[in-house]
Amino acid sequence: MSPLQRAIHVDVIAAGKAAGVMLNAFVSATERPLRQMLGIGPDRPPLVPDRAEWQTGGHPLPSSGSVAGARRALGIARSAAPEDLLVVLLSGGGSALMTLPADGISLAEKQQTARTLMEQGADIYELNTVRKHLSAIKGGQLAAAAACPVLTLAVSDVVGDDLSVIASGPTVADDSTFAQALAIVERRGGLALYPAGVVARLQRGATGELPETPAAGDARLARATARVIGPQRGAIEGARAAAEKLGYHVLVVREAVTGEAREAAVAHLARVANDVAALPRPRCVISAGETTVTVRGDGKGGRNQEFALAMAPLLGTLGDRVAAASIGTDGIDGPTDAAGAIVDTSTLARAQQAGLAADDYLNDNNTYVFFERLEDLIKTGPTATNVGDLQVILVQ
Repeated sequence: MSPLQRAIHVDVIAAGKAAGVMLNAFVSATERPLRQMLGIGPDRPPLVPDRAEWQTGGHPLPSSGSVAGARRALGIARSAAPEDLLVVLLSGGGSALMTLPADGISLAEKQQTARTLMEQGADIYELNTVRKHLSAIKGGQLAAAAACPVLTLAVSDVVGDDLSVIASGPTVADDSTFAQALAIVERRGGLALYPAGVVARLQRGATGELPETPAAGDARLARATARVIGPQRGAIEGARAAAEKLGYHVLVVREAVTGEAREAAVAHLARVANDVAALPRPRCVISAGETTVTVRGDGKGGRNQEFALAMAPLLGTLGDRVAAASIGTDGIDGPTDAAGAIVDTSTLARAQQAGLAADDYLNDNNTYVFFERLEDLIKTGPTATNVGDLQVILVQ
């Protein structure tokens, strides 16, 4: 008999950009009556299961709604009896959408810390290590609050599908430490860039004055299990099938695309050049991952837009007629309403005709305006899911 069948009562919490669709899917597939249902996401979906609660949170920075949703989630976990079951459905964006600052840390301090880390080019592992040590719910603390078994099902937006990083791992063991979190903020801009209360907490934790998040072997997590039901690279297979249906010969890049966006773009094209040349035409290269951006300018853009623009000068090395795109599968690239952008072997010539100096826009982190003027932004709208970023190159 499964935990779902054995439980006296079943409660469900869904948090992340796919919270709405995951909550609806779970309720539709479950014959058991559910006692409490909570969804925490960026927007209330058109359809929410009967009797389910919904809390709209903030992303990419947490909001007061994020805090309200996290408090309610923690309340549901604490209300469960040992014979019950708590099901947690997680997806990308959950770290910001479900936020509960630790004692002594304000929401404004968490917002400033997250913003600074992102602007300093921190990757998701670094960002979520710090988040977990400023939180009362992340890093296994949600599961630790429940007396009952906890089953977590996750859709991953994290390279490597590490469950302790997806939504900052609220229901799984966390082996990162305060000392590591402190070292990250020192490396990503220095302590002076961060709120004094944040630095003080990390320093206290690093010296042992504060307890670490629940680590592997913690008895409070003994009845918690978790699995990834949607891997970060899942979008690749859908893209491959679509490309093959259109008649392309497809190369799938197994290595995840990571690092500083503008540098990763150059390295990516160099990596695939020889393999692309060996393919029959028409050719399609598909890859996935998640890059970062160190913000040095005053413009508007996102990592996918920077990746796309950095590819533009080098597309000619792959052929005369080449188009490439980089998009966020959530439909949102950084603080913009675009999912990403498309470039081709005519991009720079068209930009020159329009009086746009590509290097200037890239250096000012102003890629959104560059692509907006060329009408080459990709706008899908929010997709209600998130499995990282997808890059596609087409060679005719």
